[in-house]
Amino acid sequence: MSDLHRLSIRELSEGLAQAKFSSRELTEHYLKRIAKIDTQVQSYITVTAEQALAQADAADAAIKAGHATTLTGLPIAHKDIFCTQGIKTTAGSKMLDNFISPYDATVVAKGKAAGLVTLGKVNMDEFAMGSTSENPHFGSTKNPWNLEHVPGGSSGGSAAVVAADLAPFATGTDTGGSIRQPASFCGLTGLKPTYGRVSRFGMIAYASSMDQSGPMARSAEDCAYLMNVMAGHDAKDSTSVQKEVDDYVSNLNDTSVKGLRIGIPKQYFNVQGLDADVKARVEKSLKKLEEMGAILVEINLNMTEAYVPTYYLIAPAEASSNLQRFDGVRYGYRCENPVDLMDLYKRSRSEGFGTEVQRRILIGTYALSAGYYDAYYVKAQKVRRLIQQDFLKAFENVDVIAAPSAPTTAYKIGANLSPTEMYLGDIYTLAVNLAGLPAINAPVGFDKNNLPVGLQLIGNYWSESQLLSVVHQYQQATDWHTKRAAIAEENA
Repeated sequence: MSDLHRLSIRELSEGLAQAKFSSRELTEHYLKRIAKIDTQVQSYITVTAEQALAQADAADAAIKAGHATTLTGLPIAHKDIFCTQGIKTTAGSKMLDNFISPYDATVVAKGKAAGLVTLGKVNMDEFAMGSTSENPHFGSTKNPWNLEHVPGGSSGGSAAVVAADLAPFATGTDTGGSIRQPASFCGLTGLKPTYGRVSRFGMIAYASSMDQSGPMARSAEDCAYLMNVMAGHDAKDSTSVQKEVDDYVSNLNDTSVKGLRIGIPKQYFNVQGLDADVKARVEKSLKKLEEMGAILVEINLNMTEAYVPTYYLIAPAEASSNLQRFDGVRYGYRCENPVDLMDLYKRSRSEGFGTEVQRRILIGTYALSAGYYDAYYVKAQKVRRLIQQDFLKAFENVDVIAAPSAPTTAYKIGANLSPTEMYLGDIYTLAVNLAGLPAINAPVGFDKNNLPVGLQLIGNYWSESQLLSVVHQYQQATDWHTKRAAIAEENA
């Protein structure tokens, strides 16, 4: 029973169905690992042990009664941006440190309906604004591969819990790369679905036209199991699309790599700042796919230089609008002894928000202000359409597009990157969110410091099954997704 954390989602599901172990035993196993290891990783903000054991007992009863789903009794960790009824939901911010949600996000509710057991809520960049998970209020989550390095962000806690085997899979959110980049930094598989594929109801908003949640796990197969639960139309979310949902697990072998046309944007591999080790590992993974029968096609994505400035006008503008609600009045942090209403607003927001969140609010407010709205925000939206058209033109000739997920491997904690350096680190991921496309990260090796490197595959709209299938085929022919950090090998 000491190696339950080494089993895949399929193996865990089969083990529960065959009564090789119970959900309570599995949950207790993970809770013991969290108690032992997470003091080093610092991935959880809230551990819900009592609730998890109650859910595990209910799952065991459902399994015994024959009412179980495929995932009944499996533990999961949720990014602390999803509202969870009766449990603290902070979005990684002092602003919401005392907020107990009165309802569940749809993603959480669907997980409960499927019988998943919630282990707790995990750390993140404040309000999902960042790439390192160096949280100013809850502390820095560590990368399990090297505790002196960041796990990426903003879903760094979600990546770290899986990479350290403190949960078999986790939910993440991706507004500009926040699933794919931490998955890359931590050697995991992470899928950012098409915008509208997974409900955003109950997910605390950063940039509403780009936010999308998705699964993070060790393999494409593990992600497919969670996507089967997460995906689907939700009447509570006006941006949720009413479209038939695939059976992502059954479709894992549907896409043959043989004959698959993979677009290689020449602009992506000539980006200043692309690490030589990252480039070499990604190119080697593409060579492997070519050996498996894929056809590599050089393509042009001519709007590459516009990605960062376009994103960092639109996203902060939406953040400025979304974060207006946090004013110290109805819920969340409130400053002490305000002199008047204006003092309440100003000090609650100044004290409740961290530096990066304040920076993005100010940028966004400026871009939306009278006299600058047309010059900045409207122009950025027009460029956004050109970026989308650039991708659609490329997809006329290729099936998927390949790129690194990040130009480097994980940064050192405390590297103190300038905002510009941090924003440029998102060069390969931002455009996917601007265009609303699906994309996936797959682990493809390590750099000279034994830090993971990720390959990103970008698909056309609604091609999540294809992306999962291609990565699954690659993972049948390689073993990078099975590699584990030393800390993950520790037994509870």
